[in-house]
Amino acid sequence: MSHVFPRHTRYLPPTVADGKGCYLYDTRGRAYLDGSGGAAVSCLGHGHADVIEAVRAQLDRIAFAHTGFFTSEPAERLADLLVKHAPGDLDRVYFVSGGSEAIEAAIKLARQYFVEIGETGRTRIVARNQSYHGNTLGALAAGGNRLRKAPFNPLMIETGHVSACFAYRGMRAGESEQEYGNRVAGELERYLLEVGPESVMAFIAEPVVGATLGAVPAVSGYFRAVREICDRHGVLLILDEVMCGMGRTGTLFACEQEDVIPDIITIAKGLGGGYQPIGAMMCSGKIHDAIAGGSGFFQHGHTYLGHPVACAAGLAVTTVLTEKGLVGRCRSQGVRLAQALGERFSEHPHVGDIRGRGLFRGLEFVRDRETGEPFDPELRVFDRLKQAAFESGLICYPMGGTVDGRRGDHVLIAPPFIIEDSQIDELVEKLAHAVDLAVGG
Repeated sequence: MSHVFPRHTRYLPPTVADGKGCYLYDTRGRAYLDGSGGAAVSCLGHGHADVIEAVRAQLDRIAFAHTGFFTSEPAERLADLLVKHAPGDLDRVYFVSGGSEAIEAAIKLARQYFVEIGETGRTRIVARNQSYHGNTLGALAAGGNRLRKAPFNPLMIETGHVSACFAYRGMRAGESEQEYGNRVAGELERYLLEVGPESVMAFIAEPVVGATLGAVPAVSGYFRAVREICDRHGVLLILDEVMCGMGRTGTLFACEQEDVIPDIITIAKGLGGGYQPIGAMMCSGKIHDAIAGGSGFFQHGHTYLGHPVACAAGLAVTTVLTEKGLVGRCRSQGVRLAQALGERFSEHPHVGDIRGRGLFRGLEFVRDRETGEPFDPELRVFDRLKQAAFESGLICYPMGGTVDGRRGDHVLIAPPFIIEDSQIDELVEKLAHAVDLAVGG
C-alpha cells in the first residue's frame, strides 16, 4: 500500500524508473514516448547532461541560502540571461518555484504597484473564459476554468471574465479574422467601461491558451488591440507564458509573435525543463521603480524564492535553449509535427480542429464534424483517450470542458524540442490508434 496521496485515488500509476531523451521507462521496463513533456515541461527531454552537471556542480557549492540574506550567482546570471532575451523593458526577474506562484506574485505586484503610485481604488482583475492560470486560490480565481474552480468558488476573490479569442468556436460566418479579433478585444473595453476602468488593475491572458483549450493562439492583431485598450485605461497587461513560453511556440517568449510587450510576464515549466521546480515573474522597470521609490519592499515572498540549485538548472536549460539552437529546432520540428498531424487527422470524422504553434499543438474532438457538436460529456472522451494512449506507450495531455467548461474534448501535444522525425511519426501513429479506440475512426 502506498502512503502517497495520488492525484486520483482510484488510479495508482506505475512507478517511473528512468528517462532518456524523449522516453520515460517504468519499473516494469515499459517505454513511454513523452508526447506532452509531462505538462509541457520537459523541453530538453530527460537526462540532459549539461543540466544534470549544472545541478550537481551547484550542489557541491551551496544548495540553499535564504534570499532574505543572500542572492546567488546562478540567480544573478539567469536573471541577466532572461532580461537579455526578453522583449521591451522587462528588466526585473522574481524567481519562484512554479507557475501558480508566479501568477500569485504577478497579481500581488500589480496591486502593490497601484498602491505605491496612489491609485488604491484599482482592485479588480480581468481574465478570459476558458483560461487557466494556476491552482493556488489567487491564480485559480484569475482563471476561467470552470471545472477546476467549481469546488473552491466560495473561497476565491471575484474576477471579471471576457471571451477567449477562440476562432474555431467563436468566429462568425462571414467575419474576417481582424473583425473577430477586434470584436473579442472590444469585450474587454466594454467590461472596463461597465465597472469603471479606475477600479481595474490588470488584464491576464495566455498568448497561446494551453491546458483549458488545447493550444489555441489568438488571431493576428488581437493582442495589439488588447494592449491599446489596457494603455488607454491605465490597466496593466499580464501575459501568462507558464505553459506556452520558453521556446514552446517557436520563439523564446510567445508574445514575440504577437508584437506585444506586457507589463508583467510569467514563465515556469520550460524554464527548468523538469530538472528543478522553478518559475519566474518578470516586470518592467516602471513597476520595479515604483516599489523602489516608494515603500522599497515587495510584500510577498516564499521560502524557496531564488533557490540556487533551481536557478542553476534554469540557467543551464535557458543557455541550451538560446545558445544551442533548440528554440529554432522547436520551430522547425513544430512545422513537421503540424504536417504529420494534418496528414493523419485533417479528414478524421471526429477531429474538428488542429491548431497550435511550434511544438505546442492541439486536436479538438467532435461528435459531428460538420456542425462542430461535441461529444456528450458523460462519455468522458478525454479520459478514454488518455488511458488508450498510455496503454499504447504514449504520454499526452487530454482534457474536457473545451467548449464551455463542461462540453468538449481535446488533446494537447507538447513533446521535447529534441524530438526526431521518426519519433514524430511514432507519436502520430500511437495517437491515431488511441483516438480510434476513444472515439472511433
